[in-house]
Amino acid sequence: MKRMTWAALLLMVGFASPARAQMGTDLFKRPAFTKAFHPVVGKGAQYEMTNKTGSATKTQTMAMGIVGRESVDGKDGYWMQTVMHDSRGQGMVSKTLVTAGDFQAHRVIFQQTGQAAMEMTVNPSTMHSEKAGEAMEGWHSVGTETITVPAGTFTCEHWKNDKTGSEVWASDKVSPFGMVKETSKDNSMVLVKMLNDFSDQITGPVQKFDPQMMMQQMQQRRQPPNP
Repeated sequence: MKRMTWAALLLMVGFASPARAQMGTDLFKRPAFTKAFHPVVGKGAQYEMTNKTGSATKTQTMAMGIVGRESVDGKDGYWMQTVMHDSRGQGMVSKTLVTAGDFQAHRVIFQQTGQAAMEMTVNPSTMHSEKAGEAMEGWHSVGTETITVPAGTFTCEHWKNDKTGSEVWASDKVSPFGMVKETSKDNSMVLVKMLNDFSDQITGPVQKFDPQMMMQQMQQRRQPPNP
């Protein structure tokens, strides 16, 4: 199984990939990580993500922020949106409605570049969180540390995973998740900019998620243009 970093576990809620929307949402019931969630509508953060595979290095940009607030069964719910783009300009926008206290996902909407927006059904009873929970067991806080990244200087709580060698620096000054920097053997994620005007980038009508339609759209995009 692919080794999971702390940042990857955050993204498992569905912010970066709709396929991950059914995984790990009860992960943040743990007090140490629930407190890292600081939802403020219109606030966000932009990151540079680097992945090394052999001799190749792939870089992506990701913006993450809160684009709305909505009551869910009497609880405060927040629409958290993630926007990812690769070097070719292709990307994915996804947003998940989560309740702040238990970090439970209730709705997931996503949109690929040039495609219609779709909403996935979220069924907590089918979520596969056991392996994610096991991976979290290796993380522990090692104290407070001040670090400097492109977005500025932050006093952070420093987390380590002794099993994988991964490290995370988190600050409550960063919305929505506190992530300032994450490093592992082959990946890194660094805060490059604080966003104070983070707006919803899902456009057009929202359709019900159709896996077959999505596969057809992806195949059409891969076909070479007519001469």
